[in-house]
Amino acid sequence: MADTLHVPHPPRILAFAASTRSASFNRRLARVATECVRQAGGDITLIELKDYPMPLYEGDLEAAEGIPEQGKRLKALLAEHQGLLVVSPEYNGFITPLLKNTLDWLSRPDGDQDGLALFRDKLALVLSASPGALGGLRSLTLARQLLTNLGVMLMPDSLAVGRAHEAFGDDDTLKDARQQAKLQGMAAKFVTTLQTLNPR
Repeated sequence: MADTLHVPHPPRILAFAASTRSASFNRRLARVATECVRQAGGDITLIELKDYPMPLYEGDLEAAEGIPEQGKRLKALLAEHQGLLVVSPEYNGFITPLLKNTLDWLSRPDGDQDGLALFRDKLALVLSASPGALGGLRSLTLARQLLTNLGVMLMPDSLAVGRAHEAFGDDDTLKDARQQAKLQGMAAKFVTTLQTLNPR
């Protein structure tokens, strides 16, 4: 009998943009990247953080009420995925309060569970977009640093899409063919690396 070919399961990736603005360029970039990951064979879940509203992290609130219910939902969802695709806007040269607050709550311990355990062995790809020429590069660097501090492994490549107000086509692709090809290559490498790290 011939050996059965081993077909790796598609890695599961959770994707979100750290913005809730309806016309957010970063939400649009998240949709473009999601499609690239799907074409590369990844099983990707794109969520909206506005569906997981949480109060500003505050220690006394946590002590009195514990992790917010939406935080528990998001923790459970992240636990089901091996990869994380984060698209980070830039506010005054920094990451958004939404991204910082979301990760602050997700990294808190819940019962007997170490809060940082949720992030260990996760692999992330980080992107950014901005109307400015740098494409949110400063927030991208800080988002990578924050995820690294939580124990997340980072893909070495990143993409900052500048002049984002004119960067997207009507079909949710990047108008710049070189940028689109780079994003597709990054997505493919992301999926392949996750399959290597999570053989099943």
